[in-house]
Amino acid sequence: MQSPSEASTPSRRRRREAPWPRTPGALEHEPSLNSNITEFALKARVVYPINQKFRPLADGSSKPSLHQNLKQAALPHQPMEASPASSLGSLSQAEKDEGSSSSLHSASSDDRVLRHALLCVSSFPEVLASESADTDLCVHSLHLQDLLRVDEALRREKHVMFLQILKMCLVDLLPKKKFDEKLCQTILSKQERDLEELEKRLRVKLSNTGMLGAEDSVYITLADLEKKEREFSEQLLDNMEAFWKQMEDIQHFLVDQFKCSSSRARLLLATLTERMTMAEKLLRDTQDLQALDILERTMGRAYMAKMMEFLRLQVQEETKCRVAAISRGLELLTAQGKLSGRQKEELLTQQHKAFWEEAEHFSREFVQRGKDLVQASQAHQAEETARLTQAQEEELKSFLAAAWPTSDPEAFVKAFHEILERQRLRRSDLEEEEDVRVMEAMTSLCQELYCGTMQAFGRFVDALFLQTLPEVGGLPRAECEALQQQVREHAARQLGQSDRFRRRQWGLLQDRLEQDRQVWLEECALSTVLQAQLRDHHENTIQEVLQRLGGLSEESTQSILQSHELLLHAALRRLALRGSALAALTQMRLSGKKRLLQELREQLVLEQSLSQCLDEQQWQLLKALEARVQEEASRLEEEAQQTRLRLQLQLLTEAQEAGQLLQQRMERAIGQALLAHARSAASRSRAKDKDDFKASSTLAQAVAESVYVTSTSVGHLVQAHDQRIRRVVQDHEEGVLRRLKALQGERLDSYKLQRKQDAGEPLAGGAHGVSQTLQQRMLWQQKTFLTQFTAHQHSRLDAQRRKASALDLLEAQLETQLQEAEQILTSELAALARLPLAEHRRGAPEKPLRTRRRKTPPQERGDPGLPSGSGPAPGDHASALLSQQLSPQDSEAGTGEDAGKLLKKRSNL
Repeated sequence: MQSPSEASTPSRRRRREAPWPRTPGALEHEPSLNSNITEFALKARVVYPINQKFRPLADGSSKPSLHQNLKQAALPHQPMEASPASSLGSLSQAEKDEGSSSSLHSASSDDRVLRHALLCVSSFPEVLASESADTDLCVHSLHLQDLLRVDEALRREKHVMFLQILKMCLVDLLPKKKFDEKLCQTILSKQERDLEELEKRLRVKLSNTGMLGAEDSVYITLADLEKKEREFSEQLLDNMEAFWKQMEDIQHFLVDQFKCSSSRARLLLATLTERMTMAEKLLRDTQDLQALDILERTMGRAYMAKMMEFLRLQVQEETKCRVAAISRGLELLTAQGKLSGRQKEELLTQQHKAFWEEAEHFSREFVQRGKDLVQASQAHQAEETARLTQAQEEELKSFLAAAWPTSDPEAFVKAFHEILERQRLRRSDLEEEEDVRVMEAMTSLCQELYCGTMQAFGRFVDALFLQTLPEVGGLPRAECEALQQQVREHAARQLGQSDRFRRRQWGLLQDRLEQDRQVWLEECALSTVLQAQLRDHHENTIQEVLQRLGGLSEESTQSILQSHELLLHAALRRLALRGSALAALTQMRLSGKKRLLQELREQLVLEQSLSQCLDEQQWQLLKALEARVQEEASRLEEEAQQTRLRLQLQLLTEAQEAGQLLQQRMERAIGQALLAHARSAASRSRAKDKDDFKASSTLAQAVAESVYVTSTSVGHLVQAHDQRIRRVVQDHEEGVLRRLKALQGERLDSYKLQRKQDAGEPLAGGAHGVSQTLQQRMLWQQKTFLTQFTAHQHSRLDAQRRKASALDLLEAQLETQLQEAEQILTSELAALARLPLAEHRRGAPEKPLRTRRRKTPPQERGDPGLPSGSGPAPGDHASALLSQQLSPQDSEAGTGEDAGKLLKKRSNL
């Protein structure tokens, strides 16, 4: 029996590069798997009544097989699973039923797996102390619970860092004159209350979801567990969205409640978003490290659980070997005629009952005292955790008091995160140390009970050979002692053979644990690739959207990008944790198949070690067993791929939901930015139009009052202005046509070049496609089509972007030329009226020019007989004409015909 100090334990956390421990001598005396009493009787080919537990062996030549694989008792609500053939002789029947069993398996495999029940545990010591727990499922269930605890710890850290960052932003950005500590504390208290309410609602939802499948509080099916994890993920995603909304509401809260200016509120929110993005990156790195730590802890727990299982089953192996040796000794006496068949059966029944009752007493005592250890461990851990939590709170308060106020927010956030991470790791180490301590205590308990059981076995053997046999059979004491020595030697040989098998069995188990570890690492790598692809996709999407929109200010664009980066990092971090949970659920789904394959491999190893000289039939059966192992391995690989694919599709679906949520937030943010931009542009346009109208009105009034302006001179100016406008518009239209033709030619050339490249690619792929399978060629064609489609789409979008850019440039040139033409007209009018040009540009001169009014000569009037007071003055007609030409809306629409009609009308007047 191996001492606890000698037991090999897995590497500590954060020693990820160290190889998995494989010590051949670590389990030199560790137990092998064994069967229960029912399998023992069935192997002896004896049919017993249901209510009768102990009966002697009816056939003296039949005894239990040492290489019979054992199976754990089925859990409540748990369907029975297929088990490997227990010997070479049973393979023939397995081959006969293979066709029907495979079809049945394909029809009901998923339902059967999802109906599988596992024990509800909350700590690793409970798994060690349980009698009928499926250790693989329980360990993976603890893995899921660890992930939830990490998410809860990081969420609390994010909330604490949010409050500290918000406090720094308030101190830095609010006006110093209006800032006071009471106002800042009011804002922080409001945010803290909102976060507490948010966390309270989440805890209620998680608690209600945790009660799913609570009809039996001891066991839970895998289907209910998957449903719980899916609902947990949805509720955590809703909580994340609520936190985003609370962050966005800070700006409106400051503006509405504390009358902060909109610009300062926007600047505060932008600063808060930037610093929270940095904090979110730190949390993401921590979560990645914590996920690897949890993986290492899970593998270590699986290692320790299997070791404890071996130790506990060692008593059953001892019982089976010693009872078999006693049975052989009694058969020898019966063959010699020294015992009758009835006496042999009675003695064997007594020994069988005594040995197995002692073995059951060992199991009951171990479970009972193990539960006591678990309760003591939980109480001790709760006490240590409370003490550690209080000390960490004091440490955190001391840090905040010493570090505040800070001049370097980035360094403060990093230092604050390091303290929180160190405290979290200390709590995790405390839990792991408690697991190891309980493991060592249970190993010592197992060793203690094992020694007591072996002493009881020795007393049973001594009583049989030194007391019972001399009295019942009248055998001499020396002969009984010699027979007892033979029985001990035979039991030792069987135990030695069992030890050799257990060492090979432990090697197979270590290989399986290493394979599981590699599968976990592959899942982590795939999750990293998926995160990178999703991040690149969303970042490219938001960049293209902002490029197509255009018109947004640099500040608005930067604010949108910062907000998108923060939300994207938070969503990806949540999806990464969900991916780890789905990887654990995948392993739980495949647990039954892995156990079956493990049993088949152990059976093959056992048969190969026992079968030295084989006849033709045994050799064929051995080959059939090897084929069965290979078949189950390939079937497990195929089912693993299908299960991973189904759960990966589920993860992608949840990623799409998170992406839609992110898209909605970004659409709202972009819409608000566009609305603000449109309002700003409209405000500037109204202000410019108002200034232009004032300037035009001032100029028109000055021209109307000027005595130097006549209808003829104004008509000439208007006609010249109209010609300039016509030339500008004609040049613009010709420039637009030329530019569009040039762009169309460039697009056609680019399209032809792309078609040539696309036509050349299939030839290169077709040369290699001869030896490819149909599926590979279809995938290659699909990839080629998507590549071509993406390239064509980018080419089309680039062409549209160039076209829009060219039209915008031409439109800007047209606007500039029209403004120049208007400026020329304005300058000529001012020169005609002999006005300083600077005055009408100011719009409202302090001392407007007063021109001396004089009568117009009769020869300049259109109608000499008209009284001077009955019609408008020449300046009034010029003013009406100029109001049309100088109007901002109609300055481009004036034509020579309209000007001619106006001049003719004036001459008639």
